[in-house]
Amino acid sequence: MRQAEVYYKNHLAGFITENDEGYTFRYDDNYLNEEDSKPISLTLPLKNQPYESKILFPFFDGLIPEGWLLNIAVSNWKINQRDRFGLLLTLCKDCIGCVSVLPKEN
Repeated sequence: MRQAEVYYKNHLAGFITENDEGYTFRYDDNYLNEEDSKPISLTLPLKNQPYESKILFPFFDGLIPEGWLLNIAVSNWKINQRDRFGLLLTLCKDCIGCVSVLPKEN
């Protein structure tokens, strides 16, 4: 099982987890209780219950670079191009936009 912390404008917003059944995203309770918290995506509105999917959520998959930038990352870090969660963990620590994904230390 791999897990990552998801940040929105440097605030811990939630956690995404890869397991045998697919993927789960859940918002952090503290983030939900903040007065000015915003959803990380229109497709993942704020709620207490976790989101579940058999495939990597399209929002997170969209954070992964494409084209020549993806090719450079795959060759430099020796990541399988089909390992979308591995790419997310490695390449999305400092994305363009408000959301960052950092591997969670166990």
